[in-house]
Amino acid sequence: MSRIVTLRKPAVAGSFYPAGEAELKQAVESSYLHKLGPGKLPPKGAGSSSGLKACVCPHAGYTFSGPIAAHSYLDLSELIEPELVVIVGPNHYGVGSGVATYGEGEWETPLGKVAVDPDATNRIVSLAGFVDIDPEAHRREHSIEVQLPFLQRLYGESFQFLPISLAFQDKRTARDLGKALAELLKEAAEAEVGAVLIASSDLTHYEPASAAKEKDTVLLKHVQSLDLDAFYTALERRNITACGFGAIASVMEACKLLGFQKGRLNAYATSGDITGDNESVVGYPSVSFVQ
Repeated sequence: MSRIVTLRKPAVAGSFYPAGEAELKQAVESSYLHKLGPGKLPPKGAGSSSGLKACVCPHAGYTFSGPIAAHSYLDLSELIEPELVVIVGPNHYGVGSGVATYGEGEWETPLGKVAVDPDATNRIVSLAGFVDIDPEAHRREHSIEVQLPFLQRLYGESFQFLPISLAFQDKRTARDLGKALAELLKEAAEAEVGAVLIASSDLTHYEPASAAKEKDTVLLKHVQSLDLDAFYTALERRNITACGFGAIASVMEACKLLGFQKGRLNAYATSGDITGDNESVVGYPSVSFVQ
């Protein structure tokens, strides 16, 4: 009997990003060349470095956060085509398991299909002990989906990926998931598998731009120092409404265990920098972790 591979259809094509292939390619390239983007396109073909790269990337509609996301992806373009991409994002809808990967199958975007890595899926479930296989947790969620067209633009169909959606974002969950991710990626390195680790998150939501920037600057300082305790303290004391804080924290923990020294802030902007409306904004970060 042939095995059944489930296909996840895009949930936000036509809203967060264009639904047409040509239009989507143009939207991705325009993000790089936007005045808030890095100002240049990633090189065509494989990069020059091997191993592991890790970053924080926003996940709003491309019109708003695409230029900031492009800074992270320009850094990722230096990596020789990875075989595994791990994306950790928040579960905005609270549907399904509290910590969920997808299981066997493919995710579709207007640029084609990306396969979920079955070996990495089974391994993270085994290593963590609390990660469930639950496609329903991913069905409507955009935080992971919006990263795929940028990755497809860089790596084509050469990679498989591991999506992890978090409804539970407390410190203990983040720390334990980070440890499991670190072990998974150590094993990948030992097998000479190139890998990418992405935390998908926006920062402060729906506050004046001045307040959002002040809060986000404090939080990003702790991201850059890989200080998980200070990160959670700042979240709580300053009531910072970063939607994917657990995703950022789990990637911070994994990076620290993997020998990364710090985070480098590539870019930060708010929706007000795009729209001109600074009364109620959302903050968008691009951070690359440095070994």
